[in-house]
Amino acid sequence: MYIVTGGAGFIGSAVVWRLNQMGVTNIVVVDNLAESEKWKNLVNRRYEDYVHRDAFIKMVRSGVLPWSVKAIVHMGACSSTTERNADFLMENNFHYSRDLCLYALSKGIRFINASSGATYGDGRLGFSDSLETMAKLAPLNMYGYSKLLFDRWAQRAGVLDKIASLRFFNVYGPNEYHKGDMKSVICKAFEQIKEFGCIRLFASDRPEYPDGGQMRDFVYVKDCVAVQAWLLEHPDVNGIFNVGSGKARTWNDLANAVFSALGKEPDIRYVEMPSYLKGKYQYFTQADISRLSGCGYPINKFHSLEDGVQDYVCRYLAQSDQYL
Repeated sequence: MYIVTGGAGFIGSAVVWRLNQMGVTNIVVVDNLAESEKWKNLVNRRYEDYVHRDAFIKMVRSGVLPWSVKAIVHMGACSSTTERNADFLMENNFHYSRDLCLYALSKGIRFINASSGATYGDGRLGFSDSLETMAKLAPLNMYGYSKLLFDRWAQRAGVLDKIASLRFFNVYGPNEYHKGDMKSVICKAFEQIKEFGCIRLFASDRPEYPDGGQMRDFVYVKDCVAVQAWLLEHPDVNGIFNVGSGKARTWNDLANAVFSALGKEPDIRYVEMPSYLKGKYQYFTQADISRLSGCGYPINKFHSLEDGVQDYVCRYLAQSDQYL
């Protein structure tokens, strides 16, 4: 059995999609559906069972799961970069992940964890996934800190050579529709163009960056789950890995790619950055993916921004069935 936590969420449901593409249906989805729209991410998917996240962690902490488990792909977490409840993030993102990892290791189960590019903070130390920078990283928000705590714990506990922890950068793609304000700018841009004919981006409040010139490493969700599928097939490859395209692009590039996919002329307008984001906003991110490449992953298969946006917009956002 494969267990995918956060399996109804954005990246988690894409993991289930990828497993289905590989012919795997013996999957347990762990999540917290509640009154959200995440259930729609599972309609097209095949899996054996669904378990609420709270019931699942109780099983884990009791030391007994009712399945023979081959791998745990732990994508479940609070992914809101603006979440301010630090106690909730400590319990949900750090303690939950730590205890699940310890269980997997005790049973010889392959464990893949979702970390984040938010661990790098403002980027002043670069974006290398080497262990030398771990102690010096200073995330800009509590979400990034909660992810960094797990990576630091795994290093101290001496288990990084037995698990894979993936620092995802700016992920976009189908099945993110339930995420509200945390949806990718591509998804928001498509909606804005449909309603208003234009895209609104944050103006820059730093002189070295023009408006819309802030740069991020945008990575297509299909590439993220391809990496995870490869890691499932290569259980000897372990450690912390950046998962990004390896190439920073501007928000203007992204906006132009959406307009191009729709066959429309660009109309980009800039709005002031909210005060709550000032000082906590990453102006530049670019994943160093040399370690992933050095372990044998074919990074040349990553989508370019233009190709990824074209696929997302034309095959999903513009269709009646938008889901993987």
